[in-house]
Amino acid sequence: MIRIGIIGLSVHSEDYTRIINWQPEGKKGCRVTMLHHPPGNPDVEFREELLTRFSRTVQDHGVKIVGSTEEMLPHVDCVMLLTNDGRPHLREIRPVLEAGKPVYVDKPMAESLKNVVAIFAEAEKLRVPVFTSSPLRYMRSAQLLAEGAAGRVLSAHTYGPAPIQPAHADLFWDGIHGVELLFTVMGPGCKSVTRIFTQDTDVVTGVWQDGRTGVFRGQRAGRIGFGGTVFGSDDVKEIGKFDGYEGLVDSILTFFQTGNPPVTPKQSIEIYAFMHAADISRARGGIMVDIETELKNALKG
Repeated sequence: MIRIGIIGLSVHSEDYTRIINWQPEGKKGCRVTMLHHPPGNPDVEFREELLTRFSRTVQDHGVKIVGSTEEMLPHVDCVMLLTNDGRPHLREIRPVLEAGKPVYVDKPMAESLKNVVAIFAEAEKLRVPVFTSSPLRYMRSAQLLAEGAAGRVLSAHTYGPAPIQPAHADLFWDGIHGVELLFTVMGPGCKSVTRIFTQDTDVVTGVWQDGRTGVFRGQRAGRIGFGGTVFGSDDVKEIGKFDGYEGLVDSILTFFQTGNPPVTPKQSIEIYAFMHAADISRARGGIMVDIETELKNALKG
């Protein structure tokens, strides 16, 4: 049995635990056994009644609540970092990396590209595998399109919520979901980004190295959901609707079993660099921003 520890009480702590621990023997030889919830920042923390519900749910599924990450680490084999805030993630992940435990990090991975890069750099230095992904990457329809269900993907348009959380790069907070969906069907290799910003909407356009284009539409008004369209060499297909957390959870458990992250650090950093470059484009009036340049700046620290 692979024992999983969780840092943080959140919607995902509740739902992922339910999926993994719904049977006494766990799922795929894995089981969530312990959880530590560090105090959250008040501008993003869940309401007390929700935290109470999350705590009750995980305990009902056999999870022990402990007082610190350090107390938890000797008794687990790997960790899901599920705090609902990217700002403390670099600090929260350090003891886990120092203990050599593989880590899945929930979105947003950090509040800035600089700290996303720092997390992966520390993990590489300590030779500890780290994996991060939005659940939307594992939508079955998106996976089929990435595998060629519409032929070669020539262009794509995705959409999703993009609320602004002032302490984070704009799209890191919830925009990451629609952006990762875009990269799922397009693949890596985006070289430049432009962003049109209004109070209610973002339109972020990426140009890939081979000339293909991908567009993310961020929504802050009206009916909000997830979806998109793929324009392929053989067909034009809708990506479809979000179909739940099970695909991501299965991928996390396979990662814990093998130690091989299904999304490489390079791929994840490119996604966050895309969103960071969108912020730079907004600040400069919507001009095209080179991703590689911004990534080099982040690597300089």
